[in-house]
Amino acid sequence: MCTVAVSIDPDADFPLILAGVRDEFVDRPWLPPAEHWPGLLGGRDLQAGGTWLAVDPAAGRAAALLNGHGVLAPADARRSRGELPLLAAAQGRLPDLDPRRYDPFHLVVADPAGARLWHWDGVELGREELPPGTHMIVNSGWEQGEENERVAFFRPLFAKAARPRSAGGSAAGGGWGEWGEWAFLATGAGLATGDPRAMIVRHALPDGRVFASLSVTLVALAPGEVRYDFTAEPRDPASFRRVLPE
Repeated sequence: MCTVAVSIDPDADFPLILAGVRDEFVDRPWLPPAEHWPGLLGGRDLQAGGTWLAVDPAAGRAAALLNGHGVLAPADARRSRGELPLLAAAQGRLPDLDPRRYDPFHLVVADPAGARLWHWDGVELGREELPPGTHMIVNSGWEQGEENERVAFFRPLFAKAARPRSAGGSAAGGGWGEWGEWAFLATGAGLATGDPRAMIVRHALPDGRVFASLSVTLVALAPGEVRYDFTAEPRDPASFRRVLPE
Protein backbone atom coordinates (compact mmCIF):
# COMPACT_ATOMS: atom_id res chain seq x y z
CA MET A 1 0.00 0.00 0.00
CA CYS A 2 1.50 3.29 -1.07
CA THR A 3 -1.00 5.93 0.06
CA VAL A 4 -3.11 6.28 3.19
CA ALA A 5 -5.35 9.27 3.90
CA VAL A 6 -6.63 9.70 7.45
CA SER A 7 -9.26 12.20 8.57
CA ILE A 8 -9.83 12.76 12.30
CA ASP A 9 -12.80 14.82 13.48
CA PRO A 10 -13.84 14.04 17.07
CA ASP A 11 -17.22 15.75 16.58
CA ALA A 12 -18.25 13.90 13.41
CA ASP A 13 -20.62 10.93 13.17
CA PHE A 14 -17.58 8.92 12.11
CA PRO A 15 -14.64 10.49 13.97
CA LEU A 16 -12.11 8.46 11.97
CA ILE A 17 -12.03 7.89 8.22
CA LEU A 18 -9.23 6.05 6.44
CA ALA A 19 -8.65 5.58 2.72
CA GLY A 20 -5.90 3.25 1.54
CA VAL A 21 -4.50 2.53 -1.92
CA ARG A 22 -2.45 -0.62 -2.36
CA ASP A 23 0.33 -0.55 -4.98
CA GLU A 24 2.00 -3.84 -5.88
CA PHE A 25 3.30 -5.94 -8.77
CA VAL A 26 0.27 -7.12 -10.72
CA ASP A 27 1.50 -10.72 -10.84
CA ARG A 28 1.65 -11.06 -7.04
CA PRO A 29 -1.34 -13.27 -6.07
CA TRP A 30 -3.87 -12.15 -3.47
CA LEU A 31 -7.43 -12.61 -2.26
CA PRO A 32 -10.00 -9.87 -1.57
CA PRO A 33 -11.03 -8.99 2.00
CA ALA A 34 -12.66 -11.68 4.10
CA GLU A 35 -12.14 -13.26 7.50
CA HIS A 36 -8.97 -15.04 6.42
CA TRP A 37 -7.84 -14.96 10.09
CA PRO A 38 -10.12 -15.54 13.11
CA GLY A 39 -11.80 -12.28 14.05
CA LEU A 40 -9.86 -10.19 11.51
CA LEU A 41 -10.85 -9.00 8.05
CA GLY A 42 -8.52 -8.00 5.25
CA GLY A 43 -7.19 -8.86 1.84
CA ARG A 44 -4.77 -11.78 1.92
CA ASP A 45 -1.38 -11.74 0.20
CA LEU A 46 -0.90 -15.30 -1.06
CA GLN A 47 2.84 -14.94 -1.48
CA ALA A 48 3.73 -14.12 2.15
CA GLY A 49 0.41 -14.84 3.86
CA GLY A 50 -0.19 -11.44 5.47
CA THR A 51 -2.15 -8.34 4.54
CA TRP A 52 -1.77 -4.66 3.74
CA LEU A 53 -4.80 -3.56 5.79
CA ALA A 54 -6.61 -5.36 8.60
CA VAL A 55 -9.86 -4.57 10.40
CA ASP A 56 -10.92 -5.94 13.79
CA PRO A 57 -14.71 -5.42 13.74
CA ALA A 58 -15.22 -6.34 17.39
CA ALA A 59 -12.66 -3.80 18.56
CA GLY A 60 -13.66 -1.17 15.98
CA ARG A 61 -10.07 -0.84 14.86
CA ALA A 62 -8.07 -0.81 11.61
CA ALA A 63 -4.36 -1.03 10.79
CA ALA A 64 -2.71 -0.19 7.47
CA LEU A 65 0.84 -0.89 6.30
CA LEU A 66 3.05 0.99 3.86
CA ASN A 67 6.55 0.03 2.79
CA GLY A 68 9.19 2.52 3.93
CA HIS A 69 12.71 3.52 2.92
CA GLY A 70 15.91 2.58 4.69
CA VAL A 71 18.06 -0.38 5.69
CA LEU A 72 16.69 -3.80 4.78
CA ALA A 73 16.46 -6.63 7.30
CA PRO A 74 19.04 -9.45 7.05
CA ALA A 75 17.78 -12.04 4.58
CA ASP A 76 18.30 -14.92 6.99
CA ALA A 77 16.20 -13.28 9.72
CA ARG A 78 13.60 -11.35 7.72
CA ARG A 79 9.91 -11.65 8.58
CA SER A 80 7.04 -10.50 6.40
CA ARG A 81 5.76 -6.99 7.11
CA GLY A 82 2.30 -8.29 6.18
CA GLU A 83 1.86 -9.75 9.65
CA LEU A 84 2.14 -6.31 11.28
CA PRO A 85 -1.37 -5.00 10.41
CA LEU A 86 -2.89 -8.20 11.77
CA LEU A 87 -1.03 -7.91 15.07
CA ALA A 88 -1.73 -4.19 15.36
CA ALA A 89 -5.44 -4.41 14.52
CA ALA A 90 -5.86 -7.10 17.17
CA GLN A 91 -3.81 -5.33 19.86
CA GLY A 92 -4.33 -1.66 19.05
CA ARG A 93 -0.62 -0.95 18.80
CA LEU A 94 2.61 -2.18 17.33
CA PRO A 95 3.34 -5.19 19.56
CA ASP A 96 6.63 -5.82 21.28
CA LEU A 97 8.87 -7.30 18.60
CA ASP A 98 12.34 -6.96 17.14
CA PRO A 99 11.93 -4.40 14.32
CA ARG A 100 15.32 -5.39 12.90
CA ARG A 101 13.64 -8.47 11.45
CA TYR A 102 11.44 -6.33 9.22
CA ASP A 103 12.21 -4.20 6.20
CA PRO A 104 11.36 -0.49 6.65
CA PHE A 105 7.68 0.27 7.14
CA HIS A 106 5.03 2.76 8.20
CA LEU A 107 2.12 1.37 10.23
CA VAL A 108 -1.09 3.31 10.88
CA VAL A 109 -3.38 2.09 13.68
CA ALA A 110 -6.79 3.76 13.87
CA ASP A 111 -9.88 3.65 16.07
CA PRO A 112 -12.69 6.12 16.80
CA ALA A 113 -10.46 7.95 19.30
CA GLY A 114 -7.77 8.74 16.72
CA ALA A 115 -4.76 7.32 14.89
CA ARG A 116 -1.15 6.47 15.69
CA LEU A 117 1.75 6.05 13.29
CA TRP A 118 4.81 3.84 13.81
CA HIS A 119 7.71 4.12 11.40
CA TRP A 120 10.85 2.02 11.08
CA ASP A 121 13.75 2.88 8.75
CA GLY A 122 15.93 -0.09 9.63
CA VAL A 123 17.77 1.90 12.30
CA GLU A 124 15.26 3.81 14.46
CA LEU A 125 11.67 3.03 15.46
CA GLY A 126 9.43 6.06 16.00
CA ARG A 127 5.83 6.66 17.05
CA GLU A 128 3.61 9.68 16.43
CA GLU A 129 0.04 10.58 17.37
CA LEU A 130 -1.90 12.09 14.47
CA PRO A 131 -3.81 15.19 15.64
CA PRO A 132 -7.33 16.12 14.49
CA GLY A 133 -7.32 17.06 10.83
CA THR A 134 -6.55 15.40 7.52
CA HIS A 135 -3.25 13.59 7.00
CA MET A 136 -1.57 11.59 4.26
CA ILE A 137 1.08 8.91 4.64
CA VAL A 138 3.11 7.72 1.65
CA ASN A 139 6.26 5.61 1.32
CA SER A 140 8.39 8.50 2.55
CA GLY A 141 6.23 8.77 5.68
CA TRP A 142 3.79 11.28 7.14
CA GLU A 143 3.96 14.16 4.69
CA GLN A 144 3.18 17.46 6.41
CA GLY A 145 4.56 19.88 3.81
CA GLU A 146 3.89 20.51 0.13
CA GLU A 147 6.98 18.79 -1.29
CA ASN A 148 5.09 15.67 -2.33
CA GLU A 149 2.91 16.50 -5.35
CA ARG A 150 0.36 13.80 -4.59
CA VAL A 151 -0.11 15.03 -1.04
CA ALA A 152 -0.17 18.69 -2.05
CA PHE A 153 -2.97 17.98 -4.53
CA PHE A 154 -5.11 15.48 -2.61
CA ARG A 155 -4.89 16.48 1.06
CA PRO A 156 -6.88 19.73 0.68
CA LEU A 157 -9.49 17.84 -1.32
CA PHE A 158 -9.85 15.10 1.31
CA ALA A 159 -10.05 17.79 3.99
CA LYS A 160 -13.06 19.38 2.27
CA ALA A 161 -14.81 16.14 1.28
CA ALA A 162 -18.15 15.33 2.92
CA ARG A 163 -17.99 12.46 5.41
CA PRO A 164 -20.31 9.44 5.39
CA ARG A 165 -22.99 9.46 8.08
CA SER A 166 -23.40 7.02 10.93
CA ALA A 167 -26.45 4.77 11.07
CA GLY A 168 -27.23 6.36 14.42
CA GLY A 169 -26.31 9.89 13.41
CA SER A 170 -28.66 12.85 13.37
CA ALA A 171 -27.61 14.24 9.97
CA ALA A 172 -30.43 15.04 7.58
CA GLY A 173 -31.48 11.91 5.73
CA GLY A 174 -29.99 9.56 8.33
CA GLY A 175 -28.68 6.15 7.43
CA TRP A 176 -25.20 5.25 6.22
CA GLY A 177 -25.08 7.87 3.55
CA GLU A 178 -22.62 7.42 0.67
CA TRP A 179 -18.86 7.72 0.37
CA GLY A 180 -19.38 10.26 -2.41
CA GLU A 181 -16.33 12.52 -2.68
CA TRP A 182 -14.18 10.13 -0.67
CA ALA A 183 -14.73 7.37 -3.22
CA PHE A 184 -14.00 9.74 -6.09
CA LEU A 185 -10.77 11.03 -4.51
CA ALA A 186 -9.51 7.64 -3.32
CA THR A 187 -9.89 6.25 -6.85
CA GLY A 188 -7.73 8.99 -8.28
CA ALA A 189 -10.09 11.92 -8.99
CA GLY A 190 -9.75 11.27 -12.71
CA LEU A 191 -6.02 11.98 -12.92
CA ALA A 192 -4.03 9.97 -15.46
CA THR A 193 -1.85 7.24 -13.97
CA GLY A 194 1.25 8.99 -15.29
CA ASP A 195 0.44 12.34 -13.68
CA PRO A 196 3.03 13.19 -10.98
CA ARG A 197 0.12 13.92 -8.61
CA ALA A 198 -1.59 10.57 -9.31
CA MET A 199 -3.09 8.54 -6.48
CA ILE A 200 -3.71 5.57 -8.80
CA VAL A 201 -0.58 4.54 -10.68
CA ARG A 202 0.59 2.02 -13.27
CA HIS A 203 4.22 1.59 -14.33
CA ALA A 204 5.68 -0.85 -16.85
CA LEU A 205 9.23 -1.66 -15.74
CA PRO A 206 12.19 -2.45 -18.03
CA ASP A 207 12.09 -6.13 -17.04
CA GLY A 208 8.52 -6.41 -18.32
CA ARG A 209 6.82 -6.50 -14.93
CA VAL A 210 4.03 -4.06 -14.13
CA PHE A 211 3.70 -2.20 -10.82
CA ALA A 212 0.29 -0.66 -10.26
CA SER A 213 -2.48 0.32 -7.88
CA LEU A 214 -4.46 -2.88 -7.39
CA SER A 215 -7.17 -1.96 -4.89
CA VAL A 216 -8.66 0.79 -2.75
CA THR A 217 -10.09 0.47 0.76
CA LEU A 218 -12.37 2.88 2.63
CA VAL A 219 -12.93 2.51 6.38
CA ALA A 220 -15.05 4.66 8.69
CA LEU A 221 -14.97 4.14 12.47
CA ALA A 222 -17.34 5.31 15.20
CA PRO A 223 -18.02 3.90 18.67
CA GLY A 224 -19.82 0.63 18.03
CA GLU A 225 -19.83 1.05 14.24
CA VAL A 226 -17.47 0.06 11.44
CA ARG A 227 -18.00 0.72 7.76
CA TYR A 228 -15.56 -1.06 5.44
CA ASP A 229 -15.75 -0.88 1.64
CA PHE A 230 -13.36 -2.25 -0.96
CA THR A 231 -12.76 -2.24 -4.71
CA ALA A 232 -10.35 -4.06 -6.98
CA GLU A 233 -11.25 -1.57 -9.74
CA PRO A 234 -9.09 1.28 -8.43
CA ARG A 235 -10.17 3.89 -10.99
CA ASP A 236 -13.92 3.33 -10.60
CA PRO A 237 -15.59 5.13 -7.65
CA ALA A 238 -18.84 3.25 -8.34
CA SER A 239 -17.24 -0.19 -7.93
CA PHE A 240 -16.88 -0.35 -4.13
CA ARG A 241 -18.50 -3.31 -2.42
CA ARG A 242 -19.54 -3.49 1.20
CA VAL A 243 -17.39 -5.66 3.47
CA LEU A 244 -18.96 -4.30 6.68
CA PRO A 245 -21.75 -4.07 7.68
CA GLU A 246 -22.75 -7.20 5.81
